[in-house]
This record gives sequence, C-alpha cells and structure tokens, in this order.
Amino acid sequence: MTDYADPGVGPQRTGGGTPREASPAGAPNGGLREVMVGRIGRPHGLRGHLVIDVRTDEPEVRFTPGAVLRTEAGPSASPEALRVSQLTVESARWHQERLLLTFAEVPDRTAAERIRGLLLFVDVPADAVPEDPEEFYDHQLLGLAVVDEAGATLGTLTRVQHGAAQDLLVVTTTDGRDALVPFVKALVPQVDLAAGHIVVADRPGLIAPFAED
Repeated sequence: MTDYADPGVGPQRTGGGTPREASPAGAPNGGLREVMVGRIGRPHGLRGHLVIDVRTDEPEVRFTPGAVLRTEAGPSASPEALRVSQLTVESARWHQERLLLTFAEVPDRTAAERIRGLLLFVDVPADAVPEDPEEFYDHQLLGLAVVDEAGATLGTLTRVQHGAAQDLLVVTTTDGRDALVPFVKALVPQVDLAAGHIVVADRPGLIAPFAED
C-alpha cells in the first residue's frame, strides 16, 4: 500500500497501512489481491533478527508468528535472496520503534544477511480499501489518468515502483515515454479516485521534457 508523504519527506502513499501496504499489478486471485506489507532491512544481533520497513497499518496482524509471507526481490536484494520464495514469521517484537522479525527459515545472522532487501507480501480481499483516506492500494491507482494542475492530460499511471527510500509512480506519457514521479504531496497534490485521475504538479524534466535550447 502507498500513502502520501508530506512535501520534502521520502516515500509514501499506497496501501493499507502506515506508512503503506502496496498491491502489485495483477488480477485478483479467488477474490484476493496480493499486497506488500514490508521490506526486509538489515540484520539486528546474531540470532537472525531482521529490521523490517513496515508498510502496513496492521503489523500485529500481518506479522503474527506463523504467518507465511510471499517474498520478492527488491532493487537492493542480493542474488542469494532470489532463491527465497516465502518466509514464515517465527517471532515479532518492537525495539526502539523498529519492528524486528525472525523467520523459521533464517537461523542466524549470516542467513539474515542473505535475504536483506526482500519485499514481503500477503493476500487481502479484493474489495478491501485502506482506512486512511490518504493511503491507497496500488490497484486503486493503476490506470488513472495523470493530469497537470491546469487539467491537461499528461499520461496514464501504469505502475507503482516501491523502493527502499521512496515510492515512485510510473507514468506512461501521451507520447509514449515512461516518467517517474515521486509519490509525495509536493508533486502529487491530489488523487481523485471518483474522477479517475491524479494531479501532478509537473515541472520540466519530471513528466514534461526539458525545453530544447
């Protein structure tokens, strides 16, 4: 899920949680959609604990011991992480406002190092929506028209790219280019699902190309 970031703040804005619970593109599976609930960060200690970048407002539900999470390699994941398809939560605890998880498949720090950067996914009902009005599941955003502040069409939102530091909206422009827009309020001041569009405060080099000299 993805949620809004304040101007000048890093990532935010898609999902079902705080800061975000994000659903990748794809059709519902049996009335369910797959959403991203976290990203595995650095190891903590020697016993396989991992710091989790939480992207859900219900970590106590998503990361309960016994929960099985599907995994996907993020941009910073190691080659070893590609071999891991799912993880089973063994324990969860908070330490200085950071969520620490251990997984049944990860016995020690060495193993924990190998899965750093993995993205974590769960299934939610296809009709579920975030409680926070400034948070969105990816599938709510895909296909929305992208317009500038004057209402001129810039393109279509075709993908949400989740990074370690920031969520990016992939906009396919009217002339066929792909542009990346950080999902922050300063650049995306409005998301209007009812109207079927998002507003981007465009500037040269963001979506519109730089003017030729």
